[in-house]
Amino acid sequence: MIRILIADDEPMIRAGVRAVLATDPEIEIVAEAEDGHRAVELVRRHRPRVAVLDIRMPGLDGIGAAAEIRRTAPETGVVILTTFGEDDYILQALGGGAAGFLIKSGDPEELIAGVRAVADGAAYLSPRVAARVVAHLAAGGAGVAAGRRRAARERVDALSSREREVLACLGGGLSNGQIARRLGVVEGTVKAHVSSILARLGVDNRAAAAVVAHEAGIVPAPPGERL
Repeated sequence: MIRILIADDEPMIRAGVRAVLATDPEIEIVAEAEDGHRAVELVRRHRPRVAVLDIRMPGLDGIGAAAEIRRTAPETGVVILTTFGEDDYILQALGGGAAGFLIKSGDPEELIAGVRAVADGAAYLSPRVAARVVAHLAAGGAGVAAGRRRAARERVDALSSREREVLACLGGGLSNGQIARRLGVVEGTVKAHVSSILARLGVDNRAAAAVVAHEAGIVPAPPGERL
């Protein structure tokens, strides 16, 4: 079973997230919280595999809670729920160690997919979140956008061909096991590649590496999505 904590200060949002996740028989909701401080406390008590946090909560918000969970319960992955117009918060959460980012108004199936991916050790960026992050990073103008894309491509070009393949898979939300099966290698090899990629890109988590992959243009857009 995948043990989940949900934290959101709006009871209706918590109820909606709970209802969606309850449709998956392999997911168990072990705790709910109305603010970040309570979420951290309950994570320490219940040790869920994934904490689903609203990005904005009273007291300690989702960004602060994610950072504290990463510090005190690193075995718990964090999925951040956000809305459009919160790009600055998403960038801060990337630095705080969150592994998944989903839009609240997104497809319910995407919530389950994101939780499962993070539970499996992967990074998961909703395609719309990835697009918003890349667009926000490029908001300084065409020259800045081109510069960021060029810098991302240069960073990616410095990787080995196999590392670029792994990064593209990582940017697509695949877990280590899924990447291993796709590339026909053992999972331990993928883990070694991921560690090398994070070090060589100068980032400290898979979600931040996924943003670099999207900026560099090496992650194919899913059907019907434009990144």
